[in-house]
Amino acid sequence: MTEAVDLRVPPLREVVAVSVDSLVLDWRNPRLIGLDPVASASAIVAQLYRDEDLSELLQSIAANGYLDIEPLVVVDEDADGLTVLEGNRRLAALRLFRDPELAGRIREECGVRIVMPEMPVEHRPTLENVSVYRVARREDSWSFIGFKHINGAARWESYAKAKFAAEWHRSDGTPLAEIAERIGDKHDTIKRMVNAIYVLEQAQQEDLFSIEDRVTPRFSFSHLYTALSRAPYMDFLGLEAAWSRFDPRPDPISGDRLERLTEVLRWIYGSKSEEVEPIIQSQNPDIKRLAQVLGNREALVVLRETGSLTNAHASTLSVERKFSGALLRARDEIRDASNNLRGFDGKDGTLVDIAEDVSETAQTVHQRLMKKVRDAETVGE
Repeated sequence: MTEAVDLRVPPLREVVAVSVDSLVLDWRNPRLIGLDPVASASAIVAQLYRDEDLSELLQSIAANGYLDIEPLVVVDEDADGLTVLEGNRRLAALRLFRDPELAGRIREECGVRIVMPEMPVEHRPTLENVSVYRVARREDSWSFIGFKHINGAARWESYAKAKFAAEWHRSDGTPLAEIAERIGDKHDTIKRMVNAIYVLEQAQQEDLFSIEDRVTPRFSFSHLYTALSRAPYMDFLGLEAAWSRFDPRPDPISGDRLERLTEVLRWIYGSKSEEVEPIIQSQNPDIKRLAQVLGNREALVVLRETGSLTNAHASTLSVERKFSGALLRARDEIRDASNNLRGFDGKDGTLVDIAEDVSETAQTVHQRLMKKVRDAETVGE
């Protein structure tokens, strides 16, 4: 067991061991979604367990004890202890092992059931103290944390990356281009992410949308910043062309387009409270299909009336494309039926009637097609 330094505040920029009890979970951790300053430690641990594979870390610590290899990064900004800027998952796991009643409180308060693995008695001393590295300000840790979690080995989800970069940018005005350079981002992804964060924050401040109201368990932030980089979405929301290439500004959506912003967020994420399912099921091709709908007045009416992306997108297609697509699908279905003909035992006569109807319809289509071909040839002579 590592001996802890008996200090309220450890020295700056030195790796020392401190008691686990002197550490505080950080509600501002970019991994956390929808938490606020009054969030309890139970709520923080619950979300880390649910969304950040905390169960795997619990299993590892139970089997090996806490391996004090990489120090936690902390800052002295909370009266209750040292706030952990880097290492909240590890601290949450240690808390669960050290407090046998914590898992029960989390289940009661947050509805999250945590399964705690058994830990051999000989490993328990490793839970007492941990190595920390104290910085004077949050900003002093950002280059390291950003590189590790944005382009390094322990990458965060896109929403956590965007929150982190946005806070860095806002804290001291560091240009996003410089932030991207310092954390190793070379693809303008950070700019697109942070601009989308500003749009999302505006929607939340205007009570147009709540992340907690989304339908799916996982918050697919990449759907939003991908959509906002496409011209049809920019036009629909009144954003300037290529707006996401520049450093963001607060409230990027004008007041007369806020209702449309609500629609876009509802289409992407749905609403539990309104019992509305999202129409975006996968980023590709649904984000592209919705973009095509937004640029077509008739298709947009269909989407608003039916809530069906499939029906709305079909309205964007020409009659020729609809026909060719239907014909190809019909061919594939008939071939599939032919390949599975061995499954017919000859007893169900209605299937024969259906096959006759299909045959007659196919002959009619073929005859009309051939007539159009002959007519076209005649006109061309």
